[in-house]
This record gives sequence, C-alpha cells and structure tokens, in this order.
Amino acid sequence: MSGIAYTLSVDLPHEAATRQLGEDLALALTRGDCLALEGDLGAGKSTLARAMIRALAGNSDMDVPSPTFTLVQLYDLLPPVAHFDLYRLGDSSELDELGFDDALEDGICLVEWPKRAEDRLGKGVIWLSYDFTPDGGRRVTFTGAEAKISRIRRTLSIRQFLTENGMTGAERRFLSGDADYRAYEYISVPDRPRRILMDSPQRPPTPVIRDGKTYPELVHLAQDCRAFIAIDQLLNDMGALVPEIFAADPAQGLLLIEDLGEEGVLDENGEPIAERYRAAMEVLAHLHRQNVSREIQIGPHHTHRIPDFDAAAMGFETELLLDWYLPWKLDRQATGPERQHYHAIWADLISRIHDHSSLVLRDVHSPNLLWQPERQGLHRIGLIDFQDAMIGPAAYDLASLVQDARVTIEPDLQQQLLDHYLALRKSQAGFDSDALAQDFAIMAAQRNCKLLGLWVRLMKRDGKPGYMQHMPRTQRYLASVLTHQVMTPLKTWLENLGLSVES
Repeated sequence: MSGIAYTLSVDLPHEAATRQLGEDLALALTRGDCLALEGDLGAGKSTLARAMIRALAGNSDMDVPSPTFTLVQLYDLLPPVAHFDLYRLGDSSELDELGFDDALEDGICLVEWPKRAEDRLGKGVIWLSYDFTPDGGRRVTFTGAEAKISRIRRTLSIRQFLTENGMTGAERRFLSGDADYRAYEYISVPDRPRRILMDSPQRPPTPVIRDGKTYPELVHLAQDCRAFIAIDQLLNDMGALVPEIFAADPAQGLLLIEDLGEEGVLDENGEPIAERYRAAMEVLAHLHRQNVSREIQIGPHHTHRIPDFDAAAMGFETELLLDWYLPWKLDRQATGPERQHYHAIWADLISRIHDHSSLVLRDVHSPNLLWQPERQGLHRIGLIDFQDAMIGPAAYDLASLVQDARVTIEPDLQQQLLDHYLALRKSQAGFDSDALAQDFAIMAAQRNCKLLGLWVRLMKRDGKPGYMQHMPRTQRYLASVLTHQVMTPLKTWLENLGLSVES
C-alpha cells in the first residue's frame, strides 16, 4: 500500500449497512479491479462480498458459498467475479494454479486475507480495511489510486442522493451504460413504483481538436444533465411522453426519473414491430409541426439554449468516415485532395437542405423508444435519451428512425413509414414532400457516414468492438439513399476510392 495517498472511510453501524455497501460497490467496481478485504474474523468481509456478488447477479437470494476450502469461487456475471479466500494459501505462487491473473484481467477479484499474497495483487489494488468501533459497528477505509477511489466516492454520493430524496434503503441494480459516459440504475423500494437513477456528471474533458473546441463542443453534445432537464420539460409541454423527473441534483449530475418500462419497439426476435414504429413516426410528425423556442428556463438561475444543428456540426460529423472508416477499409489515411473533395461535396449537400427549423432529438431509434400499451395516442411511445437535442432538419430524426442503426428496417417498411409521415404532414401550410425527400436522402447519408466512422472508432479507440455488428446494416442503409440524384457526387467519390457500398 506504500505510496498510495487516496483514502475514503465509511461507518457501518450494523450488518444491513455492510450489505448496502456491498450493493453500492457492485455499481462502482469494474473489470480489472481487485478489492482486498482486510480485517479480523467476524469483521464482515464475507457479508460484504456476498452482497456485492448478489447485486451483480441481480438476485438477492443467490447462494454465495464461502471460498474458505476451495480458495476461489467463480461467478459468470457481467463482469465476471472471482471470490478468493487466501487464509489457507501456502505461498503466493499458488495463485497461478488458481488463475488469479486471468480472473483479474477478465473481471473483478474479491480477495479475503489478501496479506498472504500482497506481492501478487498489483499496484491497482483497492484495499478495504476493517476496524471495530466502540459501539459495536465497523469503520471501513478504502485506499487506492485516485480514479478508483473516485468511483467509490461517486457511488456513495448516489446513495446519499437517494436517501435525501425519500429512497432510504433502496435496492440499486445496474441498468445500462451508453456509448458515452452516462450510466443508469434501477432503483427499487418495497411497495413503490420502480424508478431510474440517471448518473450524468459533467462531461469529462476531451482534447481540443479544432478552432479551440473539443469534439463534443463541435457537434453540440450536452455538457451536463441540465440539458436533459430542459428538453424533458420542453417535450412534455409539446405533448410527448417523457419521464417525469422526481428529484434532481444538477451540480452532481444526478436525476431520479420515472421508469417507462422495458417494452420497446422490437419483437422477441429483435425485429421491428411496424405498429410501434408508425406510432413513433406520429410523435415525430407532431413535434415537427410545432415552432420551438431555442431558450428554456430551468430553475431561477439557468437558461438552456438549444443549439443549432448547423453546417459546421453536420460537416464535422461526416469526417468520422475520413478519419476512421477510410483507414479501416483501405489501410491508409485519406490524402489532402481526397479530404478536400469530400468536404466540398458535403458543403454543397448541406447547402441544399430546405428545413433547418425543427426540433431534432438526434437519436430517435429502437433503444430510446419505449412502448406504452396502456396509453393512447402520442403517449403510446415514451421518449428517452434526448439531452443532445438541437434545432435543425426534421429529416435527420426521420433517418434515425426509418434507418434504425441497431435493427434492420426492410425497404418496404421504410417506405411505409415515410408515407405515413407524409400523410400526417401534407395538410400543413408550406409543407413540401419533394423537399423532404431530398432532405431525407442528405441527412440519412450524413448520419450513416458518421456511423460508419463511429463504429470503427468505438472498436479501435474505445475498446468496444460490439458496435461493429451494425456495420453491414449501416453500409446498406447508406447505399439505399445514394440512389437519390442529389447524392451522385458522394456516390462517385466513394466508388472512385473503392469505398462503394452495396444495398
């Protein structure tokens, strides 16, 4: 433990507090973490380890046997967990036979009696030391690297937030983490509706890459959870169904919101349910008929201004194809002339877009659409994940829905959805269906060019190869809109570089 300066202490007055801490740690530890549990017999090490394993398994009654005689118990969870008890270990070299290094690389290691193999636990170990208090409780002290202790401090702050907002003793279970930096939890208290905890701190700093701005700034991504609060309020006022916000701490980036359920717009085989996609299209048509104020007042001291999906942001997003997809496909970087030609094509395409005045939710696709069978009208679809909303072309959200990046929407259904949208808007004064068709081709191509690069970036830079499963679908979607006459210059550019895609 020498040289590690970051510590955090927690008082545990009773066994229930120990179990709660284990549950909180299940949401803080991640793959590659080793938690060394140091304390006398009866301190509560096994109680905490069992609570943590059960929370990760999502099963409060799961059998978690002691590893005292087996030395290790393995749990095939997400991430995997290896629970070690080294009391009977003869020598630290025996950890090789137990597969300690592999277990730590693949998942989380919980180690009781860690001093018997201290030399093998690595520099990134988190020490958890137990002391008895005069009143019969325990005080535990965490010691470890700053980043690891910060994660533990964060999960304890969430627990405090829940307690302060009427959710004392709530059960917390991991729900999801998105491709960005936010995370979500299910929050349950007996005899009350389940809630969702949105953990959305200030966006972490990223490198400045152009014009003194970072990538999130260039493409107008939300910087903190106040954007979610503002757009939630706006959409509710516009008649859409969004989660009610029960409690908010914008300074910490914590929101307690309504749980709109788990039923989405796909069937049990992951195929689109046409009725539900049509219902989502009705929501978009309703939103796109309305004028939107760019400024939303939230609280007495903050006004959220919805950014414009301007030409600079659109063009910059398309560069993901140049920076990531092209090198992946051609095993080389784009040349200067190739980049200039590509930029010129997109500048011309963007200048041809007719509509720039609609609310753009940005990610209107299957993961963010929740079916509400007991509701009527527009409220049959619940919207989530809209904090990055902008003002721009309505066609962008149409492309996001009709060419859902995470599920195959066959051409016939795509056309049915577009026809349904056109029928809903045709009576609106000034609406031009031909202009929309061109806008759709441009914005669908813009979105798919961005996604082609994004999938590669998530794999290469961020270590998230799972998104590459969407690559063939994205290529087909792009090919389908390149048939529009306005897209001929981009289609030719792709073909000349050997980047042509097939529908």
